[in-house]
Amino acid sequence: MVYGIDVDHEMIARYPMTPADFDNIPECALRWISQGRPVVLATVIETWGSSPRPVGAQMVVSASGEMVGSVSGGCVEGAVVAETADVTASGKPCVLEFGVADETAFSVGLTCGGRISILLVPLAPGDARTAQLQALVQARAARKTVAWLVNIQSFDSRLTIDSNKETPDIRDRINAHDSGQAGDWFVGVHAPPLRLIVVGAVHIAQPLLRMASELGLDTVLVDPRDAFATEARFPAQVRRNDWPDSALASVGLDNRTAVITLSHDPKIDDPAIIAALNSDVFYLGCLGSKKTHAKRLSRLSSSGIAPEALARIHAPLGLNIGSVTPAEIALSALSELVQSLRTKATE
Repeated sequence: MVYGIDVDHEMIARYPMTPADFDNIPECALRWISQGRPVVLATVIETWGSSPRPVGAQMVVSASGEMVGSVSGGCVEGAVVAETADVTASGKPCVLEFGVADETAFSVGLTCGGRISILLVPLAPGDARTAQLQALVQARAARKTVAWLVNIQSFDSRLTIDSNKETPDIRDRINAHDSGQAGDWFVGVHAPPLRLIVVGAVHIAQPLLRMASELGLDTVLVDPRDAFATEARFPAQVRRNDWPDSALASVGLDNRTAVITLSHDPKIDDPAIIAALNSDVFYLGCLGSKKTHAKRLSRLSSSGIAPEALARIHAPLGLNIGSVTPAEIALSALSELVQSLRTKATE
């Protein structure tokens, strides 16, 4: 089914979205279902031309019309919400295709005549697909990569965690964290949430953790000094008052985790750096001048860390944007973190 675009800006404004919502759509859907509220899960399954949201982007809509997430830049959400009433009533998934002509594309957000295809899946308490959603949320909480596969012809669906049991085309998408179609199957890949571990509860850590949360990162603050990592200085922040080697081992390090060290104290920073270098974290940034970093490299080299491992350290921390204030330094650090993440994703 192909739709033109009729934007309901008033409806969109009633349900403002936060950055974290874009990463927690399955959890939101399951929460609403647990409250006895049927929902429809909308997923971008294919794009042509230029589109504001990538394949795999999701939005959940409740039976009363509440929504969280986004499948476009705001240009098709109204039409999706309107369609969910019929999908909920029928209990049957469907695929919608949205597109606009080149001369009107820019005004509604689908630049260059873009088109998007969106899968709508109804979910209700007690049905089989909701059981799959619950298993998906549990896998995400355990930081496991999981894929929800939906056949876009029959609408059969299944969940998979072990990609080795899948066909090569599906397996390749899962291993690459690349949502998209493989034959008749749409492969929706859910990688573990991005996470940032900050070592050192110094002044820079305050804006850094706030900004990281706004970017949708799960954050953990590590500092063994009780006077530094306090509730008053870091309200509502996950804090670990352990030594970094113990704290990082407990939290766990993986390729969806970044580590930033800020304490300026080798007794605190170095164990965290060594733990990070012995893992596959996607980013490791360390505060300090070039002179400080040279001394750091000497210490770590003496402890047996190989030169190729030391080359993974981003130091001095952050992109060179002339940062002076703690907030500016935090901005430069997160900019470098994002650059590292997105560069790796396109290699």
